[in-house]
Amino acid sequence: MRAFIPLAALTALAACGAPAPRPAPEPVRRPPVVTAAPAPVPLAADWRDWPVTPGTWSYTRDDRGSLALFGTPGADALLTLRCDLPARQIFLSRAGGSPAALTIRTSSVTRALPTRPTGGTPPYVAVALAPRDPLLDAMGFSRGRFAIEQPGAPTLVVPAWAEIERVTEDCRG
Repeated sequence: MRAFIPLAALTALAACGAPAPRPAPEPVRRPPVVTAAPAPVPLAADWRDWPVTPGTWSYTRDDRGSLALFGTPGADALLTLRCDLPARQIFLSRAGGSPAALTIRTSSVTRALPTRPTGGTPPYVAVALAPRDPLLDAMGFSRGRFAIEQPGAPTLVVPAWAEIERVTEDCRG
């Protein structure tokens, strides 16, 4: 019986220990959450309240004349304004291949202009303007921005910075 007491004590102690671990529960599989793309933010009725297209203007000169480029640094320009001194013309070019007319909206003028493809890669369409065309001054002095609309292409809302007038004045001589 003396041998039985320590064995009983050990058995009682073993019974006090932690229970055997239970298997982990199966993870609950939930269907993936599908979120719809956010609805486009409607534009204000007045184009002057539309957000400005991301980008900046840069200005440069070369043998043909001067050039102002608008876009994101390191990417192809969205919009260019070139003074072609030998031809005494200013070319307004927009990235894209749509042959539709460009509508330029400034704070004082709205005008539609027929385009023609430039034939380059990447594709651009261009409009030729005389250096004294009042539209150039309207773009340069528009109240903070002007818009360029073209069917089939995103609308550009471009800041009216000094580069526009620099190119214009370079061509006027």
